[in-house]
Amino acid sequence: MASWAQVSKAALALPLVEESDRAWRVKGKLIAWERPLRKKDLEEVGDQGEVLGFRTAGLDAKEAYLAEESEVCFTTAHFAGYPAVLVRLGKLRAPLLGELMTEAWLAQAPKTAAKDFLAARR
Repeated sequence: MASWAQVSKAALALPLVEESDRAWRVKGKLIAWERPLRKKDLEEVGDQGEVLGFRTAGLDAKEAYLAEESEVCFTTAHFAGYPAVLVRLGKLRAPLLGELMTEAWLAQAPKTAAKDFLAARR
């Protein structure tokens, strides 16, 4: 189970990330955020505990996470057509946290920063 401190640590380990009120951005673009479920969401999916939203690389990536990580990842009608998944913080483990955070960062980071980041990982 991930904690908010672990989420913050994973986000701030990436270049150019800034945190404000449990929302993480790279150069002003949102990559992850706390997403309390609204009344309509609760009617749709029920109480999911603490929820975190992650930007995905696209709708195909979103669908893959929803299919492969259904215990952890979900969505609501509010996010239909939007490249993001919602995550049950209480079921999120460190490897998936790192993967989701990195993918979100790569989707939103400036191209040069992403290229440099990927080159450094080789």
